[in-house]
Amino acid sequence: MDKTVCIVQFAPILGDVAANIQLLSQRFQSAWESDLVVLPELASSGYRFSCRDEAMACAGTLQDSAFVEFLKQQAETNGCCIVSGFNERYGDDLFNSSILVQPDGVIHLYRKLHLFWDEKDIFTPGNLGVNVFDTPVGRVGMLICFDWMFPEVWRMMALKGGQVVCHPSNLVLPSCQSVVPSYALVNRYYVVTANRIGKERDLLFTGGSLICSPIGSVMVSGSSDQEHVLFAGISPSLSDDKQVTPRNHALDDRRTDVYGNFE
Repeated sequence: MDKTVCIVQFAPILGDVAANIQLLSQRFQSAWESDLVVLPELASSGYRFSCRDEAMACAGTLQDSAFVEFLKQQAETNGCCIVSGFNERYGDDLFNSSILVQPDGVIHLYRKLHLFWDEKDIFTPGNLGVNVFDTPVGRVGMLICFDWMFPEVWRMMALKGGQVVCHPSNLVLPSCQSVVPSYALVNRYYVVTANRIGKERDLLFTGGSLICSPIGSVMVSGSSDQEHVLFAGISPSLSDDKQVTPRNHALDDRRTDVYGNFE
């Protein structure tokens, strides 16, 4: 069954969760015809923290976060799934996380595996592995920003049966948007990279959010510096077709006897 995917490309306000909820409340008004809405990395809090204490001050747990409650209410009211970056506090640890909120209130969690630059001074590396979740949209997986650099995690998504990989991001390097279509192609699934715009302290974010098809085509993309609500129609079942030619299969033809298996 065809589904509609939406990206909200915007500029979160650093350290102000309430303000970011208000921003998203306004931008969501044009997003609710979608089955899946994807937001950028750390959409709850902004990104360029000066220190761990600053990040901790605007973090939340899954159980006591106004941001999570807001997403749950929006998903239930509008009958959609939402994927969003989230500044997660768990005990004494901070994680750069992504949550997948379903209309029935079920929440799935991913914690960023590959920390970028000064994130290593603030966040704990992810400890939940790479997973795919059954949702009303299909089998959905999550990665975050700099995870893009590591082809192993993209391939693991394919081996686990992923149909749509959501990729909340705060990209500053110029390369990711050109590489993502290749990951969609070689793994034969949809990729939804939701990037942010704007500047925080010394970092300028590159926008260019995009949705890619299982044959590597860019279905829709955003500008480098403007807010957008981007839409694309997808057919998740197309991701199950891994046949490249009548005699070549993207997964079955792998030479695991030579280079092993990432699953």
